Amino acid sequence: MVSSSPFTVNDGSEILRFINANAFGQLLSINQGRIASSFLPWHDDSEAGKLLGHLARNNPQLETLAGSDVLVTLEGPHGYISPSWYTHGGVPTWNYQAVHLTGKASTFDEPERLAKLVAALSEHYEAQFPEPWQPNYPPSMLRAIGGVEIDVVDMQAKYKLSQNRKPDEVETLCKQLEAKGEHALAAAMRRALETRVR
Repeated sequence: MVSSSPFTVNDGSEILRFINANAFGQLLSINQGRIASSFLPWHDDSEAGKLLGHLARNNPQLETLAGSDVLVTLEGPHGYISPSWYTHGGVPTWNYQAVHLTGKASTFDEPERLAKLVAALSEHYEAQFPEPWQPNYPPSMLRAIGGVEIDVVDMQAKYKLSQNRKPDEVETLCKQLEAKGEHALAAAMRRALETRVR
């Protein structure tokens, strides 16, 4: 990821917050000389510096992952910013949040580890419901997936949220986005603005 101030994020705790809030991402690797890509939810084990996920056993990407250098990309809310929204002009642009994680991949198929992983993923995403569903996967289902572990060696984050604009301009952009129903992006822009003016 190309980084450029004031959009680069260096706060490790903020990056980890973003990963946990936006943990569905793209796994990129090289498979037989070609770029391979799969989308999957990730479980962040930040204390160990690892990301954990799983792929279908019949996914060709799984076959060559072990020992490979990989890239995981995660994105947050994003959207188009029209130059017509500025009082004093601007150019068309796109606001977004993204985190890139690079590392070395390994795979695993032990039933106990797979069960622990899918339980952690389920617990994370079921927490939003008043009566969370409790996982109880039969062994046959666990045999249909392969675990993926990424030993993360580098994290890069970029939030392009109009930080180069004056606060009143940012607020105008937020209102325009909210009028289009893009509330999550507007909220992210306001959080970035609050951080900047503290």
